[in-house]
Amino acid sequence: MLYGYGGSILRVDVGAKSYKIEPLDPGMAQEYIGGRGFIAKILYDELAAGIDPLGPKNKLVVSTGPLAGNLAPAGGKTHFGALSPATGGYGDSNMGGIFAAEMKYAGYDAIILEGAASEPCYIYIEDSKVEVRDAGKYWGKGAIDAEKMLKDDLGEEFQIAVIGPAGENLVKFACISHDFGRQAGRTGLGAVMGSKKVKAIAVKGTQGIKMADPDAALAKGKALYQACFAKPFIKEWEDYGTAGVTTWANEIGAFPTRNFLTSQYEGYQKLSGKDMRERMVITDKACFGCPSPCGKYSRAVGQGYDVYVEGPEYETTAMVGGGCVLPSLEDIGYANYVLDNLGLDTISGGVVIGWALECFEKGIITKDQAGRELQFGDVWSVAYLAEKIAAREGIGDILAEGVKAAAERLGQGSDYFAIHVKGLEWSGYDSRNAPANMLAYMTCDIGAHHSRAWAITHDLAVGPEIIEGKAKRVVELQHIRPMFDMIGTCRLQWVELGIELDAYSDLFKAITGMDYSLDDLLKRSERVWNLTRAVWIKHVPGFGRAFDYPPPRMAQDPVASGPNQGKFLSREALEQLLDEYYQVRGWDRNGIPTEAKLKELGLDNVAKELGLALAEKDPA
Repeated sequence: MLYGYGGSILRVDVGAKSYKIEPLDPGMAQEYIGGRGFIAKILYDELAAGIDPLGPKNKLVVSTGPLAGNLAPAGGKTHFGALSPATGGYGDSNMGGIFAAEMKYAGYDAIILEGAASEPCYIYIEDSKVEVRDAGKYWGKGAIDAEKMLKDDLGEEFQIAVIGPAGENLVKFACISHDFGRQAGRTGLGAVMGSKKVKAIAVKGTQGIKMADPDAALAKGKALYQACFAKPFIKEWEDYGTAGVTTWANEIGAFPTRNFLTSQYEGYQKLSGKDMRERMVITDKACFGCPSPCGKYSRAVGQGYDVYVEGPEYETTAMVGGGCVLPSLEDIGYANYVLDNLGLDTISGGVVIGWALECFEKGIITKDQAGRELQFGDVWSVAYLAEKIAAREGIGDILAEGVKAAAERLGQGSDYFAIHVKGLEWSGYDSRNAPANMLAYMTCDIGAHHSRAWAITHDLAVGPEIIEGKAKRVVELQHIRPMFDMIGTCRLQWVELGIELDAYSDLFKAITGMDYSLDDLLKRSERVWNLTRAVWIKHVPGFGRAFDYPPPRMAQDPVASGPNQGKFLSREALEQLLDEYYQVRGWDRNGIPTEAKLKELGLDNVAKELGLALAEKDPA
């Protein structure tokens, strides 16, 4: 008996309009836990090398973990994964909201979309009733608009994961949206969904979840909630959410500004969480079971716009606001709404648009190419480019490929200030004076993203001048933070409130009956990290150390102004960081997991397959 799980995996062949329900393999649950663990395992095992990320042979995996929809605080995380059209390598992203709980109540720990439909469709799931339905009336609609239409048609009890026009048009940084403001934004998974002609997944569940020890689970879950409520920072977190990070990031010189030219926004005080609360926020908004709601439902009113939006959260404020130098929270909120409804990741969208604005400023993109004047600080330039990107019209067709491919297409030195790693645009922390955080971005298993190892506080605590030892902390964080992505809960109660990690392993045991210590869970997280690296090696020719470097602006240009003016990390420092990181990980100097490490983690089959593949590529 599997406790804490829905118990089944749903496979839907959208082209054949058929499905099958498979029992969840207990061994898979024990060794890969759930969420991104299931995604990594399925993608490695089931995707053949050489497939097109936007072709019918790619698979979109939707998964959650055993603590989701259960008696755990903030058990609302849903994970989406596929071979990424943005990078060509391993891709996943997660969102909060209510979808994960509803999926579990319908009896599913994972949903796998296979094949591709010839006409727009959506997946209807009500417990064991599964249908591939016509989505013609929803196709072409914005993500927010389509979600409302589906709820009106199906009922409020259905939870919806939906794409906007960007996903339909295969924009490589299109996102998947839910609950009118939650997004699985990174790695272009909205485009994978669009390539299958799937507009939405609608799910309603009425089943319960069996627990190994209900009394212990209730007691431990209640204790965790009480611990959250008792933490001193909870009031500030509830008031401001991630918007409260904006002032701090500027004060330490980590706020990306003007396409990462500098790292402090002049006038950042006007973008504070306090200002947002006073001027825009209507109410707080929480994900499933969350004791510390960070979502802010806001109204943005300005000259020519009046919209309601969830946010803007910190990352949007940083990448759309700072990156494009928008002058007010209201402008950022409006741009946030435009990108959300179009179904564009606001992180990648902000970086791509900021890069395009700099290209226009430098004459690399002309007015004839753009179709109008473009400039930093102009919300209408941002909205215009977002609409062109989502429709793949004019210059938008080039920008829709992402900043790496767009720079390769336009040339003229534009790759120098195209800010990405492995093809994924950089998220909201300049790290030129933060070695651990820089390493975290360089080695993140989806590309340049902060969520796997937000190590900037370690840099501040130890000192930014210190290089030695930083790799060890990054690796520790890359096991801890993704562990939450496996068990199905939000990590912010640990990060922001200071909840102890052991509390999660204790609750995990009560719910699942698996007698795992925290170290046992972290070892499984390490296994998944190595498996995601193996996905890259399997699918990306020549993958290795060369893919782990930051872009030229981040590696060579000193910060232009602010607290970190003149700071950057030398090539020698970057090499030292990577050398130490690979050593700590048990990988070779090219960043390839060794046979010994893979076997230590129980990945003997991966060691054998990668060994054969690498030998074929390099017979010497």
